[in-house]
Amino acid sequence: MTQLPLSHLKVIDLSRVRAGPTCVKFFGDFGADVIKVERTDGEGDPMGDNRHSSDYVNAQRNKRGITLDLKRPEGVAILKRLVETADVLVENFRPDVKHRLGIDYEVMAAINPRLVYTSISAFGETGPYSSRPGFDLIAQGMGGLMALTGYADRGPMRVGISPADLSAGIFAAMGTMIALLERGVSGKGQWVQTNLLSSQIMLLDYQAMRWLMDKVVPIQRGNDHPQIVPTGVYRASDGYFTLSTVGNDSYFRLCQAIDAPELATDPDFQTAEGRERNRERMNAAIDKATAARTVKQWVDLLSAAGVPAGPIYKLDEMFADPQVKETGIVQTIDHPALGPVEILGQPIKMSRTPPQFRRAPPALGEHTADVLEEIGYTKEEVAALRSGGII
Repeated sequence: MTQLPLSHLKVIDLSRVRAGPTCVKFFGDFGADVIKVERTDGEGDPMGDNRHSSDYVNAQRNKRGITLDLKRPEGVAILKRLVETADVLVENFRPDVKHRLGIDYEVMAAINPRLVYTSISAFGETGPYSSRPGFDLIAQGMGGLMALTGYADRGPMRVGISPADLSAGIFAAMGTMIALLERGVSGKGQWVQTNLLSSQIMLLDYQAMRWLMDKVVPIQRGNDHPQIVPTGVYRASDGYFTLSTVGNDSYFRLCQAIDAPELATDPDFQTAEGRERNRERMNAAIDKATAARTVKQWVDLLSAAGVPAGPIYKLDEMFADPQVKETGIVQTIDHPALGPVEILGQPIKMSRTPPQFRRAPPALGEHTADVLEEIGYTKEEVAALRSGGII
């Protein structure tokens, strides 16, 4: 078996729900020894209510699991022993909680100065909202996304996934890896912080810059691109498809491909600015021109003409697509109770050290005894801790 690139790292995972597990998943898939720490009663993570659910199996793979009561000094003492030999700790408590428990960065860095301590919060570690609870939907609203999504006459619209959670997890993983690389030079760990709100704002990208530089407040545009026209969703004889043009060359190729020479010569459509000003009339004309052929016919024809186009899939159709299969995004993991289970893999391909999906999510406290014995506890001490409800 190929040596995985992160097999030399030990990661302590105190995180819950989605953002933290998204971060930690990168480390586990590429070989790190991830130790998931849970409450002794298994509560505290709504995703853990059904440990065989599709969401839990995908989020919690490639980990070992232990239980600790961090509200008791003995439980905190065990965590500190773990930190002595750890490389990374990931947590997404509200900022005040880790200080109240006595497991904040300053405490852990004093024990292990090489530790990279990664915090994911809703709004940030400081500021007027830092102690508020917050989830992805709150960040979507406060982070401007819902005011950009959907149609202006239907009110704000939630995106169909959890972009703030997922992006915060990805940014946390990036920050953690940067800190580990820097540690290789300085020999010192550091505190890595991100939050759902700033991660969501980062995803706004050019829309945010329209306000910051141009002082334009972007509005909801439905399926249209806010500035590049035509780009959007168009009607075929058997459904809908997407297409996108950038610049005059691709626009005129589109006009030729859909056999609409009048759109190529219309004076209102000769420039990008003109097409943006007259987007409603243009979209209606394209819809009329594309209504006679199927989605597949249009995707094939436009792609051959150099105009990006694609079908709009439901998830069952998406996973059946041969190109999706070729990407390797779907992987199989052996689950002790469910048997072989398909999960989402990684969108990263590596020629020598690809990710591996070695382990299904742990049962509650499945590896507690093993992990504690690895850091020096005797079997008798482990038994006493268990009988005392510490583990």
